[in-house]
Amino acid sequence: MKLVTAEEMRRIDAAAIEKYAIPGIVLMENAGRQVTEAVREMLLEDPAAHVLIVCGKGNNGGDGLVVARHLVNQGVHVQVALLADARDLTGDAATNLRMAQNLGVRITEDADEAAVRMMTERADLIVDAVLGTGTTGEVHGVSAGAIDAINLSHARVVSVDIPSGVRADTGAVAGRAVRAEATVTFGLPKLGLVQYPGRELCGELRVADISLPHPLLVSDSLKAELVDADLAEALLPARFPAMHKGDAGRALVVAGSVGMTGAAALCATAATRAGAGLVTLACPASLNDILEVKCTEAMTIPMPETPQRSLDASARKEVLERASRSDAVALGPGLSQDPGTAELVRTTVKPIPVPLVLDADGLNCLGGDPGLLLDRQAGTVLTPHPGELARLLGTTPEGIEEDRVAAARRAARIARSVVVLKGAATVIAEPEGYVWVNTTGNCGMASGGMGDVLTGIILAFLAGGAEPVAAAVAGVYYHGLAADLAAETGGRGLLASDVVERLREVFPD
Repeated sequence: MKLVTAEEMRRIDAAAIEKYAIPGIVLMENAGRQVTEAVREMLLEDPAAHVLIVCGKGNNGGDGLVVARHLVNQGVHVQVALLADARDLTGDAATNLRMAQNLGVRITEDADEAAVRMMTERADLIVDAVLGTGTTGEVHGVSAGAIDAINLSHARVVSVDIPSGVRADTGAVAGRAVRAEATVTFGLPKLGLVQYPGRELCGELRVADISLPHPLLVSDSLKAELVDADLAEALLPARFPAMHKGDAGRALVVAGSVGMTGAAALCATAATRAGAGLVTLACPASLNDILEVKCTEAMTIPMPETPQRSLDASARKEVLERASRSDAVALGPGLSQDPGTAELVRTTVKPIPVPLVLDADGLNCLGGDPGLLLDRQAGTVLTPHPGELARLLGTTPEGIEEDRVAAARRAARIARSVVVLKGAATVIAEPEGYVWVNTTGNCGMASGGMGDVLTGIILAFLAGGAEPVAAAVAGVYYHGLAADLAAETGGRGLLASDVVERLREVFPD
């Protein structure tokens, strides 16, 4: 399913009205009816419940007035708190206000925070129709007061299109925002509803069909997509009955340093669990014995090392030789940033002739110079967390988190690589600007080694023949899905090795 910004959704609405001649008031009516259905479902347990609908003066408030009219027609006790003078409403919102007034809906005009707070005390369910997707600056005035009153209430809350105060493009909060139990969004999900904190504030997300023409909702001009099971399965490398281990892909992992053998082992083991036919782990020579014990299925190769027991620049020739006999390479887990290791990375990334996953210290060793990747002849996947991406782009982790989609797009464009920006609601971006936002995963993944497992999964898919974008998108989805399965018995204390153990269960037969 496509994802949209506020401006893209505005253009879709405008095209529906202008090109397809669907009146705006019809779209508003359909939107309100969909919210009404959601409210009625929530009222099944308490048919005598009192519903408060808090409406701003814009089209979001107009949607709320449609809900009020339908609920009153269905015998529900409804009160509307209108945060404006009736004369401030225009267009379709004003038309729906008149219809609601003619029907006898109880409407309190110019409701201030105190009035809204009193009404919330009597409400069993609140419909939040205060602000829509156009929120940009800080919420202030009567809207801010209404949001505070809604959040202080003990009533259930349904938001119309987006929780008031959530920025539609990023999921950031404009100072304050409604915390909803459910959100009914229209046509397509907004990017801010699938990124945190907006993803948490919206509660259960329902995408409602309001009769927008299908061609508008699948247009190639929309450059963002939600990753779901169907998409992930379609991107998996093919398997066939007569294949042998060579057909399943030869994967090379270049990883490890003293104290960081776990990262190397997790990456190699995840690659085998994700279906790579042959996995080879190139590691510092003095660590080879322990990694042979840790990695039963993967082969190990002792490589020249620095005095600090990390891979040395003199390993370059052998790494490139091994890479030329592989179908894909992962470089970075647990490498360290020793000067000799950094030189190895910086002089090796360009000539590696096969698809490459660059992770962790592999990224850090670039020294903030994504130009080292520009002339690579094969595909590249970068898997940074916000701190690593900040170093690569010369900014701060906070700057990355302000707009994760924009940051991932920028990095993909600059490095001419597929970028996997890790974190809650992982973002995958490709150089031409298309992005995907993942739907799987949980907070139990906030533990060491999870990124090494992800690198191994993506490596396996690359080695199996998947294109870099496909390997990254599918890898992120199945990594999170395995973690969701592992968390069914408890998320706290979830280990990266627990995720590896559940990988076989997530792939379709």
